[in-house]
Amino acid sequence: MGRGELRIYLGAAPGVGKTYAVLEEAQRRAERGTDVVIGLVETHGRRHTAEMIGDLEVVPRRSMTYRGVEFTEMDLDAVLARRPEVVVVDELAHTNVPGSRHEKRWQDVQELLDAGISVLSTVNVQHLESLNDVVAQITGTTQRETVPDQVVRAAEQVELVDMTPEALRRRMAHGNIYRPDKIDAALGNYFRVGNLTALRELALLWLADKVDEQLDAYRAQQGISDTWEARERVVVALTGGPEGETLIRRAARIAARSKGADLLAVHVARSDGLAGADPAQLARQRVLVESLGGTYHQVLGTDIPAALLDFARGVNATQLVLGASRRGRFAQVFSRGVGVTTTALSGPIDVHLVTHPEAGRGRRGTSVPAALSRRRRLIGYALAVLGMPLLTLVLRTLPDLTLTNDILLFLAGVVGVALVGGLWPALVAALGGSLLLNWFFTPPYRTLTIAEADNLLALGVFVGVAIAVSWVVDVAARRTREAARASADAQTLATVAGSVLRGERPLPALLDRLRETFGLRAVSVLELSDEAGGRPARARGADAWRVVASVGERPPGSPGAGETVVPVDDRLSVVLAGRRLEAADRRVVEAFAAQAAVALRQERLAEEAATARPLAAADRMRTALLAAVSHDLRTPLASAKAAVSSLRSHDVEFDADDREELLATADESLDRLGRLVANLLDMSRLQAGALGVSATAIGLEDAVPLALDELGPAAAEVTTDIPADLPAALADPGLLERVLVNIVANALRHSPPGRPPAITGSAHAGQVELRVIDTGPGIPEDQWEHVFLPFQRLGDRDNQTGVGLGLALSRGLAEAMGGSITPETTPGGGLTMVLRLPAATQPEGPQE
Repeated sequence: MGRGELRIYLGAAPGVGKTYAVLEEAQRRAERGTDVVIGLVETHGRRHTAEMIGDLEVVPRRSMTYRGVEFTEMDLDAVLARRPEVVVVDELAHTNVPGSRHEKRWQDVQELLDAGISVLSTVNVQHLESLNDVVAQITGTTQRETVPDQVVRAAEQVELVDMTPEALRRRMAHGNIYRPDKIDAALGNYFRVGNLTALRELALLWLADKVDEQLDAYRAQQGISDTWEARERVVVALTGGPEGETLIRRAARIAARSKGADLLAVHVARSDGLAGADPAQLARQRVLVESLGGTYHQVLGTDIPAALLDFARGVNATQLVLGASRRGRFAQVFSRGVGVTTTALSGPIDVHLVTHPEAGRGRRGTSVPAALSRRRRLIGYALAVLGMPLLTLVLRTLPDLTLTNDILLFLAGVVGVALVGGLWPALVAALGGSLLLNWFFTPPYRTLTIAEADNLLALGVFVGVAIAVSWVVDVAARRTREAARASADAQTLATVAGSVLRGERPLPALLDRLRETFGLRAVSVLELSDEAGGRPARARGADAWRVVASVGERPPGSPGAGETVVPVDDRLSVVLAGRRLEAADRRVVEAFAAQAAVALRQERLAEEAATARPLAAADRMRTALLAAVSHDLRTPLASAKAAVSSLRSHDVEFDADDREELLATADESLDRLGRLVANLLDMSRLQAGALGVSATAIGLEDAVPLALDELGPAAAEVTTDIPADLPAALADPGLLERVLVNIVANALRHSPPGRPPAITGSAHAGQVELRVIDTGPGIPEDQWEHVFLPFQRLGDRDNQTGVGLGLALSRGLAEAMGGSITPETTPGGGLTMVLRLPAATQPEGPQE
């Protein structure tokens, strides 16, 4: 039995028609004779969606009781027992009621697929795990029900159910999505045009990535290596030379001409890891690429054109940007170069050869360090100068040796000189040895004339072999030295990177590790001041620079105060003090300097974000306040106005009961309005530190009934247990009543029917505790502090329950009276709010 197939209908927001589309597909399959059942569909009261179910078989749901409340979930066992070909399971990201077999509905779907049953499901883009934080930033609402992206990406088909923001808002206004009492709040909050446009773009981009994955998988399965120009992808090849920034900016402009084009930079490193580009240049170029929205890649290869084209074809690139050759014209005669070769082999990939100031100038000469130390080279010369004559004297005492033996022994001497001193001493030994062989051992003796052709050939072979062996030995020694140097540099870079990653502040950690690695006294990062930016370099004094970061003793405050200066850009320089670095060390330091600039930029961005965070929080609070208060002020005003207008109307004659009901409605609405305004004023006083508190001894057995009376009939069933001997609390009577009203009102709002909250009192350690206990759904412990944030309603989806000031104001008032409010979990489920106030041991005067 094979695994079932998953088809998902993806939407940008609620109401776009995902459930309707999935039911249409179910009806089409049923008409074709497929066995289709409804495992679970949420119509949300939408008539057209309910009508689309039609005569499809619906598997009855399973009822479950959780914390005294009855819920219904999909009956997974019933669906498995029914074994249809296709089952419709709505809302893939839904969290099942505790006690279900699986925590999430997508896990139920996985079990159905494993059983060979195909599934049609729905999900909104805000429920995708990878986009959860982005959606929260856009809409201000955090979605707690999410589904892992890999679950959706693994679906055989993902179909986008799309609708323009304007059309979706019209559907909302016509009452096709939410109930009429929720329309205004939804249109003014989550369903704003900007929110819907951003969510729609997220859905389209996510689905485009999914399509890219499918396209790559298809090309891999079919063995297709040709480029398919489904999307513009511009690859720029970097050599690590100074022309890299020119190429990157040119490639970025090419990519910007096509909407949604990708920019990729690639550097081909030699597979032996020895012939390298400037790491500092590459580090700076990588930063530039990423700042322009591109990505940086590095691949290994000995054949540069082949490696470039393999990478370009692997990422399905459409354009490749190369720099014009830096080699001179003479060098180009013998080799076509990377650009010409790549163009000839590129096939459908467009290749851009971009000119730059370095083109045709030849590669910059770099001082190549000697392969061997100076001491070894001197010993090699000494062996060449003294060893060859000494070998001649020894061979002269052995007259039985032939010329061939003499040549072999001289060749061994040359090899020995090469092993000790390298190429040039070996060449001296080879030249001197050939002359000595000719003079003493080749007839006619003591002349440079060679009479026999065989002897001439033997001497020629001797010189050639000596030169070849000397060259090989020298190259091997040079490569060994370069490999050791590269290994040391790599180890240094890895150590520095590790210290930066482990440190809390990257820039000081980077500078400190740099100082320790190279044995420096101090390291400074200097920035050119704004006033000195326009001066020529020679006119800049010590006052033109300021230290933005430093480590060590007596850090240099200007470039002239250090031994080594490594410029990062036009404004930043890293100055090293303590000793002058070798040329080979400078390359590594330049790479560190480029990373220091990145770390500095990150620190400044973090500081700017920290500065902007309170402003953003204040802005969110103002937005939430306006959104909530606009509704909560309007609702009681509208109710009171309607009641008063009805009473003043002469068109309708009201009896005494109707008049009493209208007056009660107006009175209740105005009370609500008064409480709201009082809460807002008290919150503003609390935040301004201007709330006056007059503390006095008050018994909780007197304060609690007053608060319950304020709540009216809704609080009639609240049970109280206040011991008669409970000490009086030290509190402001008016503020205490406000605190109790808000806490008890919150408990009433979340208590299940028939299970009213309870209030108990006790005394501990000089404090009086009052517990307001409810058995409602409760709040996760990690969300306890969030309920005390103003202008939010944790878990609420409308504006019918107040502006979210109650608990925030209650905590502020309690703390102003010297007390506190803390939440606890009710045993058996629910939330307990614990109000602690200082016990009144003796009469107290007013406190301010």
